[in-house]
Amino acid sequence: MDQPQENAPYCPAPAAPAGRVPGPPYADCLECGKPTEYGVATPGIVLCPVCEWQEAQRTACSG
Repeated sequence: MDQPQENAPYCPAPAAPAGRVPGPPYADCLECGKPTEYGVATPGIVLCPVCEWQEAQRTACSG
């Protein structure tokens, strides 16, 4: 059986999109349309710093 790590955090921290590609050109945020810190070839969902922070707040653990 797999045992949880003793010092693992309760909720993992959000990570940057896998395969982050540097810009320019920079990809547009999927929420607000502003430029992000990620290149246009970055796979997955890319958000600007503000929307990324807001998403982290929404999905953060409570308690």
